[in-house]
Amino acid sequence: MKALVFHGPGQTSWQDVPDPSIKDAADAVVRVDAVTICGTDLHIIKGDVPEVTPGRILGHEAVGTVVETGGDVRSVRPGDRVLISCISSCGRCRFCREGHYGQCRGGGGWVLGHTIDGTQAEYVRVPFADLSVHPLPSAVDSYDAVLLADIFPTSYEVGVLNGKVQPGDTVVVVGAGPIGLAAIATARLYSPGRIIAVDLADSRLAAARELGADATARADEQPERLVEDLTDGLGADVVMEAVGVPEAFETCTRMVRPGGHVANIGVHGKPATLHLEDLWIKDVTLTTGLVDTYSTPMLLKMMAAGRLPATSLITHRFELGQMEEAYDVFSRAAETGALKVALGGPQHNTLTAQAPGK
Repeated sequence: MKALVFHGPGQTSWQDVPDPSIKDAADAVVRVDAVTICGTDLHIIKGDVPEVTPGRILGHEAVGTVVETGGDVRSVRPGDRVLISCISSCGRCRFCREGHYGQCRGGGGWVLGHTIDGTQAEYVRVPFADLSVHPLPSAVDSYDAVLLADIFPTSYEVGVLNGKVQPGDTVVVVGAGPIGLAAIATARLYSPGRIIAVDLADSRLAAARELGADATARADEQPERLVEDLTDGLGADVVMEAVGVPEAFETCTRMVRPGGHVANIGVHGKPATLHLEDLWIKDVTLTTGLVDTYSTPMLLKMMAAGRLPATSLITHRFELGQMEEAYDVFSRAAETGALKVALGGPQHNTLTAQAPGK
Protein backbone atom coordinates (compact mmCIF):
# COMPACT_ATOMS: atom_id res chain seq x y z
CA MET A 1 0.00 0.00 0.00
CA LYS A 2 0.94 3.69 -0.10
CA ALA A 3 1.53 5.71 3.06
CA LEU A 4 3.13 8.95 4.28
CA VAL A 5 6.35 7.99 6.06
CA PHE A 6 8.35 10.22 8.41
CA HIS A 7 12.11 10.02 7.79
CA GLY A 8 13.32 12.58 10.32
CA PRO A 9 12.83 16.33 10.88
CA GLY A 10 11.74 17.99 7.65
CA GLN A 11 11.62 14.73 5.71
CA THR A 12 8.55 12.72 4.64
CA SER A 13 7.56 10.74 1.56
CA TRP A 14 4.44 9.12 0.09
CA GLN A 15 5.77 5.65 -0.64
CA ASP A 16 5.11 1.93 -0.84
CA VAL A 17 5.04 0.14 2.52
CA PRO A 18 3.85 -3.33 3.63
CA ASP A 19 0.13 -3.79 4.16
CA PRO A 20 -0.92 -3.84 7.83
CA SER A 21 -2.11 -7.10 9.35
CA ILE A 22 -3.79 -8.34 12.52
CA LYS A 23 -1.18 -8.61 15.28
CA ASP A 24 -3.47 -9.01 18.27
CA ALA A 25 -6.93 -10.50 18.67
CA ALA A 26 -8.26 -7.05 19.61
CA ASP A 27 -7.06 -5.41 16.35
CA ALA A 28 -8.98 -4.27 13.31
CA VAL A 29 -7.60 -3.41 9.89
CA VAL A 30 -9.45 -0.49 8.32
CA ARG A 31 -9.41 0.81 4.75
CA VAL A 32 -8.96 4.58 4.95
CA ASP A 33 -11.77 6.42 3.18
CA ALA A 34 -11.20 9.93 4.57
CA VAL A 35 -8.19 11.25 6.46
CA THR A 36 -6.91 14.64 7.55
CA ILE A 37 -3.74 16.37 8.67
CA CYS A 38 -3.34 17.74 12.19
CA GLY A 39 -1.22 20.60 13.45
CA THR A 40 0.46 17.99 15.63
CA ASP A 41 1.70 16.30 12.45
CA LEU A 42 3.44 19.54 11.54
CA HIS A 43 5.04 19.61 15.00
CA ILE A 44 6.26 16.04 14.42
CA ILE A 45 7.83 16.95 11.09
CA LYS A 46 9.55 19.95 12.72
CA GLY A 47 11.10 17.55 15.25
CA ASP A 48 9.04 18.73 18.23
CA VAL A 49 7.86 15.19 19.12
CA PRO A 50 11.04 13.10 19.46
CA GLU A 51 9.10 9.92 20.32
CA VAL A 52 8.18 9.68 16.63
CA THR A 53 11.06 7.83 15.00
CA PRO A 54 12.09 7.63 11.34
CA GLY A 55 10.07 5.06 9.40
CA ARG A 56 6.79 5.84 11.17
CA ILE A 57 3.60 6.28 9.15
CA LEU A 58 2.02 9.53 10.32
CA GLY A 59 -1.60 10.41 11.03
CA HIS A 60 -4.12 9.82 13.81
CA GLU A 61 -7.48 10.93 12.34
CA ALA A 62 -9.52 8.96 9.83
CA VAL A 63 -12.82 7.46 8.76
CA GLY A 64 -12.76 4.11 7.01
CA THR A 65 -14.28 0.72 6.34
CA VAL A 66 -13.37 -2.33 8.41
CA VAL A 67 -11.80 -5.04 6.25
CA GLU A 68 -10.56 -7.48 8.90
CA THR A 69 -10.92 -8.02 12.65
CA GLY A 70 -9.17 -10.08 15.29
CA GLY A 71 -10.97 -12.88 17.08
CA ASP A 72 -11.77 -10.81 20.18
CA VAL A 73 -13.42 -7.89 18.38
CA ARG A 74 -17.17 -7.78 18.98
CA SER A 75 -18.41 -4.24 18.29
CA VAL A 76 -17.57 -4.01 14.56
CA ARG A 77 -17.20 -6.40 11.64
CA PRO A 78 -15.91 -6.24 8.06
CA GLY A 79 -17.96 -3.82 5.99
CA ASP A 80 -18.73 -1.44 8.85
CA ARG A 81 -17.94 2.24 8.29
CA VAL A 82 -16.17 3.61 11.36
CA LEU A 83 -14.58 6.67 12.89
CA ILE A 84 -11.03 5.96 14.03
CA SER A 85 -10.32 7.83 17.26
CA CYS A 86 -6.97 9.55 17.72
CA ILE A 87 -6.82 7.84 21.13
CA SER A 88 -6.73 4.07 21.64
CA SER A 89 -7.96 2.53 24.88
CA CYS A 90 -7.03 -0.80 26.41
CA GLY A 91 -10.07 -0.53 28.70
CA ARG A 92 -8.33 -2.31 31.57
CA CYS A 93 -5.71 -0.03 33.13
CA ARG A 94 -6.43 2.43 35.91
CA PHE A 95 -6.64 5.44 33.62
CA CYS A 96 -8.98 3.78 31.12
CA ARG A 97 -11.27 2.69 33.95
CA GLU A 98 -11.40 6.33 35.06
CA GLY A 99 -12.16 7.55 31.54
CA HIS A 100 -8.69 9.07 31.05
CA TYR A 101 -8.00 7.13 27.88
CA GLY A 102 -5.28 9.52 26.74
CA GLN A 103 -3.15 8.34 29.66
CA CYS A 104 -3.69 4.62 28.96
CA ARG A 105 -0.90 2.45 30.36
CA GLY A 106 -2.02 -0.77 28.69
CA GLY A 107 -0.68 -0.08 25.21
CA GLY A 108 -3.14 2.64 24.20
CA GLY A 109 -3.30 6.41 24.50
CA TRP A 110 -2.03 8.46 21.59
CA VAL A 111 -0.27 5.71 19.65
CA LEU A 112 -1.46 6.06 16.04
CA GLY A 113 1.11 8.05 14.08
CA HIS A 114 3.11 8.41 17.27
CA THR A 115 4.46 5.11 18.56
CA ILE A 116 2.79 2.84 15.98
CA ASP A 117 1.92 3.37 12.31
CA GLY A 118 -0.90 5.80 11.71
CA THR A 119 -3.77 6.67 9.42
CA GLN A 120 -2.21 8.64 6.56
CA ALA A 121 -2.18 5.51 4.45
CA GLU A 122 -4.47 3.35 2.36
CA TYR A 123 -5.00 0.94 5.28
CA VAL A 124 -4.32 1.10 9.02
CA ARG A 125 -4.19 -1.38 11.88
CA VAL A 126 -6.19 -0.10 14.86
CA PRO A 127 -5.46 -1.69 18.25
CA PHE A 128 -8.20 -2.23 20.86
CA ALA A 129 -10.81 -1.84 18.14
CA ASP A 130 -13.85 -2.38 20.36
CA LEU A 131 -13.00 0.79 22.31
CA SER A 132 -11.07 2.76 19.70
CA VAL A 133 -13.41 2.94 16.70
CA HIS A 134 -16.98 4.19 16.53
CA PRO A 135 -19.55 2.84 14.04
CA LEU A 136 -20.95 5.66 11.94
CA PRO A 137 -24.61 6.14 11.01
CA SER A 138 -25.19 6.48 7.28
CA ALA A 139 -26.49 10.03 7.77
CA VAL A 140 -23.07 11.29 8.87
CA ASP A 141 -20.78 12.30 6.01
CA SER A 142 -17.26 10.85 6.13
CA TYR A 143 -15.60 14.22 5.67
CA ASP A 144 -17.61 15.70 8.54
CA ALA A 145 -17.04 12.70 10.79
CA VAL A 146 -13.25 12.81 10.41
CA LEU A 147 -13.30 16.03 12.43
CA LEU A 148 -14.53 14.00 15.41
CA ALA A 149 -11.36 11.91 15.42
CA ASP A 150 -9.42 14.67 17.15
CA ILE A 151 -10.19 18.38 16.82
CA PHE A 152 -13.72 18.49 18.23
CA PRO A 153 -13.12 16.26 21.28
CA THR A 154 -9.75 17.93 21.89
CA SER A 155 -11.17 21.44 21.80
CA TYR A 156 -14.19 20.46 23.87
CA GLU A 157 -12.42 18.42 26.54
CA VAL A 158 -9.03 20.14 26.84
CA GLY A 159 -10.31 23.65 26.14
CA VAL A 160 -13.97 24.15 27.02
CA LEU A 161 -14.36 21.61 29.84
CA ASN A 162 -10.90 22.11 31.39
CA GLY A 163 -11.44 25.85 31.15
CA LYS A 164 -14.83 25.47 32.87
CA VAL A 165 -16.70 27.78 30.51
CA GLN A 166 -19.90 29.03 32.12
CA PRO A 167 -22.91 31.03 30.89
CA GLY A 168 -22.06 34.72 30.68
CA ASP A 169 -18.27 34.21 30.64
CA THR A 170 -15.85 36.19 28.56
CA VAL A 171 -13.88 33.57 26.64
CA VAL A 172 -10.71 34.26 24.66
CA VAL A 173 -9.35 31.73 22.17
CA VAL A 174 -5.77 32.43 21.12
CA GLY A 175 -5.22 30.69 17.80
CA ALA A 176 -8.01 30.43 15.22
CA GLY A 177 -6.78 27.34 13.43
CA PRO A 178 -8.91 24.17 13.35
CA ILE A 179 -8.54 23.52 17.09
CA GLY A 180 -9.30 27.11 18.03
CA LEU A 181 -12.30 27.25 15.70
CA ALA A 182 -13.67 24.02 17.14
CA ALA A 183 -13.14 25.52 20.62
CA ILE A 184 -15.23 28.52 19.61
CA ALA A 185 -17.98 26.27 18.25
CA THR A 186 -18.14 24.07 21.36
CA ALA A 187 -17.75 26.96 23.83
CA ARG A 188 -20.96 28.39 22.37
CA LEU A 189 -22.81 25.36 23.75
CA TYR A 190 -22.40 26.95 27.21
CA SER A 191 -23.79 30.39 26.30
CA PRO A 192 -20.77 32.54 27.17
CA GLY A 193 -21.32 36.29 27.25
CA ARG A 194 -18.75 36.87 24.53
CA ILE A 195 -16.05 35.01 22.65
CA ILE A 196 -12.92 36.79 21.45
CA ALA A 197 -10.64 35.16 18.86
CA VAL A 198 -6.97 36.08 18.47
CA ASP A 199 -4.80 35.13 15.48
CA LEU A 200 -2.23 36.51 13.06
CA ALA A 201 -4.18 35.58 9.92
CA ASP A 202 -7.11 37.74 8.84
CA SER A 203 -8.66 34.77 7.00
CA ARG A 204 -8.77 32.75 10.20
CA LEU A 205 -10.24 35.64 12.15
CA ALA A 206 -12.96 35.86 9.51
CA ALA A 207 -13.64 32.14 9.95
CA ALA A 208 -13.82 32.68 13.71
CA ARG A 209 -16.49 35.33 13.26
CA GLU A 210 -18.48 32.99 11.02
CA LEU A 211 -18.38 30.30 13.73
CA GLY A 212 -19.59 32.63 16.46
CA ALA A 213 -16.75 34.81 17.76
CA ASP A 214 -18.18 38.14 18.88
CA ALA A 215 -14.90 40.02 18.54
CA THR A 216 -11.52 39.38 16.95
CA ALA A 217 -8.03 40.78 17.36
CA ARG A 218 -4.75 40.30 15.55
CA ALA A 219 -2.12 38.70 17.74
CA ASP A 220 0.45 41.35 16.73
CA GLU A 221 -1.76 44.29 17.70
CA GLN A 222 -1.88 43.97 21.51
CA PRO A 223 -5.04 41.89 21.91
CA GLU A 224 -4.74 42.37 25.69
CA ARG A 225 -6.04 45.91 25.25
CA LEU A 226 -9.21 44.71 23.54
CA VAL A 227 -9.82 42.23 26.36
CA GLU A 228 -9.28 44.96 28.95
CA ASP A 229 -11.68 47.30 27.16
CA LEU A 230 -14.41 44.65 26.87
CA THR A 231 -14.11 43.54 30.51
CA ASP A 232 -13.65 46.93 32.19
CA GLY A 233 -10.05 46.05 32.94
CA LEU A 234 -10.87 42.79 34.70
CA GLY A 235 -9.67 40.24 32.15
CA ALA A 236 -11.23 37.15 30.60
CA ASP A 237 -12.87 34.40 32.62
CA VAL A 238 -11.43 31.69 30.37
CA VAL A 239 -8.48 31.89 27.98
CA MET A 240 -7.61 28.95 25.70
CA GLU A 241 -4.19 28.55 24.09
CA ALA A 242 -4.58 26.82 20.72
CA VAL A 243 -1.28 27.57 18.99
CA GLY A 244 1.55 25.77 20.77
CA VAL A 245 4.18 28.53 20.86
CA PRO A 246 5.59 30.28 23.97
CA GLU A 247 4.38 33.74 22.93
CA ALA A 248 0.78 32.55 22.65
CA PHE A 249 0.83 30.92 26.09
CA GLU A 250 2.34 34.00 27.71
CA THR A 251 -0.29 36.18 26.02
CA CYS A 252 -2.99 33.98 27.53
CA THR A 253 -1.64 34.44 31.05
CA ARG A 254 -1.70 38.21 30.61
CA MET A 255 -5.36 38.24 29.55
CA VAL A 256 -6.93 36.09 32.29
CA ARG A 257 -8.76 37.68 35.21
CA PRO A 258 -8.07 36.93 38.87
CA GLY A 259 -9.68 33.57 39.62
CA GLY A 260 -9.89 32.74 35.95
CA HIS A 261 -8.77 29.73 33.91
CA VAL A 262 -6.06 29.29 31.29
CA ALA A 263 -6.60 26.07 29.34
CA ASN A 264 -3.60 25.09 27.25
CA ILE A 265 -4.58 23.00 24.21
CA GLY A 266 -1.60 23.62 21.92
CA VAL A 267 1.28 21.18 21.42
CA HIS A 268 4.48 22.89 22.57
CA GLY A 269 7.94 22.07 21.28
CA LYS A 270 9.77 24.79 23.20
CA PRO A 271 9.72 26.00 26.83
CA ALA A 272 7.37 28.82 27.73
CA THR A 273 7.99 31.24 30.60
CA LEU A 274 5.53 30.95 33.46
CA HIS A 275 5.43 34.36 35.11
CA LEU A 276 4.62 33.27 38.63
CA GLU A 277 5.82 36.65 39.90
CA ASP A 278 2.60 38.03 38.40
CA LEU A 279 0.30 35.01 38.65
CA TRP A 280 0.90 33.72 42.19
CA ILE A 281 -1.46 36.25 43.71
CA LYS A 282 -4.25 35.98 41.13
CA ASP A 283 -5.75 32.56 41.99
CA VAL A 284 -5.41 31.53 38.34
CA THR A 285 -5.96 27.91 37.33
CA LEU A 286 -3.70 26.59 34.56
CA THR A 287 -4.59 23.30 32.89
CA THR A 288 -2.89 21.15 30.28
CA GLY A 289 -4.08 17.95 28.71
CA LEU A 290 -4.10 15.31 26.06
CA VAL A 291 -7.59 14.55 24.82
CA ASP A 292 -9.27 11.44 26.26
CA THR A 293 -12.06 11.26 23.63
CA TYR A 294 -14.67 10.24 26.21
CA SER A 295 -16.91 12.90 24.64
CA THR A 296 -16.78 11.43 21.13
CA PRO A 297 -20.08 9.45 21.34
CA MET A 298 -21.92 12.57 22.52
CA LEU A 299 -20.32 14.76 19.83
CA LEU A 300 -21.19 12.14 17.22
CA LYS A 301 -24.85 12.35 18.26
CA MET A 302 -24.70 16.14 17.97
CA MET A 303 -23.17 15.91 14.50
CA ALA A 304 -25.84 13.46 13.37
CA ALA A 305 -28.43 15.97 14.61
CA GLY A 306 -26.79 18.83 12.69
CA ARG A 307 -25.60 20.62 15.83
CA LEU A 308 -21.88 20.90 14.97
CA PRO A 309 -20.63 23.19 12.17
CA ALA A 310 -18.22 20.64 10.76
CA THR A 311 -18.36 21.18 7.00
CA SER A 312 -17.22 24.82 7.16
CA LEU A 313 -13.93 23.79 8.75
CA ILE A 314 -12.77 21.78 5.72
CA THR A 315 -11.44 24.23 3.16
CA HIS A 316 -9.43 21.93 0.88
CA ARG A 317 -9.99 18.37 -0.41
CA PHE A 318 -7.50 16.10 -2.11
CA GLU A 319 -7.23 12.56 -3.39
CA LEU A 320 -5.34 10.29 -1.01
CA GLY A 321 -2.37 10.13 -3.37
CA GLN A 322 -2.01 13.91 -3.15
CA MET A 323 -0.80 13.70 0.45
CA GLU A 324 2.39 15.69 -0.10
CA GLU A 325 0.49 18.46 -1.88
CA ALA A 326 -2.05 18.54 0.96
CA TYR A 327 0.75 18.91 3.51
CA ASP A 328 2.21 21.79 1.53
CA VAL A 329 -1.14 23.61 1.43
CA PHE A 330 -1.84 22.97 5.14
CA SER A 331 1.63 24.03 6.27
CA ARG A 332 1.27 27.37 4.45
CA ALA A 333 -2.14 28.15 5.90
CA ALA A 334 -1.47 31.89 6.18
CA GLU A 335 -0.95 32.00 2.40
CA THR A 336 -3.44 29.36 1.26
CA GLY A 337 -6.26 30.08 3.70
CA ALA A 338 -6.36 26.40 4.69
CA LEU A 339 -8.22 25.51 7.85
CA LYS A 340 -8.61 21.74 7.70
CA VAL A 341 -7.63 19.65 4.68
CA ALA A 342 -9.27 16.31 3.95
CA LEU A 343 -8.10 13.51 1.69
CA GLY A 344 -9.83 10.42 0.38
CA GLY A 345 -11.82 8.82 -2.36
CA PRO A 346 -15.55 8.82 -3.05
CA GLN A 347 -17.81 9.56 -0.11
CA HIS A 348 -19.60 6.61 1.49
CA ASN A 349 -23.17 7.64 2.09
CA THR A 350 -24.43 4.06 2.07
CA LEU A 351 -22.83 0.71 2.54
CA THR A 352 -23.77 -2.69 1.19
CA ALA A 353 -23.74 -5.18 4.04
CA GLN A 354 -22.10 -8.54 3.44
CA ALA A 355 -23.77 -11.73 4.51
CA PRO A 356 -22.01 -13.58 7.35
CA GLY A 357 -19.19 -15.77 6.11
CA LYS A 358 -18.68 -13.82 2.86
